[in-house]
Amino acid sequence: MTRLLRKFHGDESGAVTVDWVVLCAAIVGLAAVAYTAIEEQTLLLEEQAAAGIETQIGQ
Repeated sequence: MTRLLRKFHGDESGAVTVDWVVLCAAIVGLAAVAYTAIEEQTLLLEEQAAAGIETQIGQ
């Protein structure tokens, strides 16, 4: 039983999975922050583009 516990304690194969989960969560978090930072300007650009297209179509 002691040998099994020592083997389990020394096994680090699951640590890589934890690292990847933390890394992916950080990437998703940064993407959310980036989205909120550019969202307002993107919507403004969309409105300007729509107005430009309507102007061209109306002529």
